[in-house]
Amino acid sequence: MQIIRAATAPSAEGNAAYFTGRVRLDPLIASELTGRISSAAVTFEPGARTAWHTHPAGQMLIVTQGVGRVQREGGPVEVIRPGDVVWFAPDEKHWHGAAPGNGMTHIAVHEVVNGSAVTWMAPVSEAEYTAEPATGG
Repeated sequence: MQIIRAATAPSAEGNAAYFTGRVRLDPLIASELTGRISSAAVTFEPGARTAWHTHPAGQMLIVTQGVGRVQREGGPVEVIRPGDVVWFAPDEKHWHGAAPGNGMTHIAVHEVVNGSAVTWMAPVSEAEYTAEPATGG
């Protein structure tokens, strides 16, 4: 058994190459510990979001507070709230972040495959981000 105490790993600011707006990443599970699984609590300030990206083994998001938005390529923008769980299939192009007027925190869980957990792509445009959500704003 191993207990990983809260706040033993420092918070990190989201890299501006991969995020729009202010984002804080708080590591939870390092892939070195499990061999594959990596997890972090990710906090987005209002309007902040990821760039488009994929994960080789998929990604699960567990919303813990606030109001957010998610979109997979070709699909509508969806609103997410605390208690919602989002699953993106392996290599499914997507983005996620906070709603325009609300911050949002989620726990992100994904696996590392052949040394890679994510492939980053282009930033999400303002038009993509501000599209009318399918599930209300």
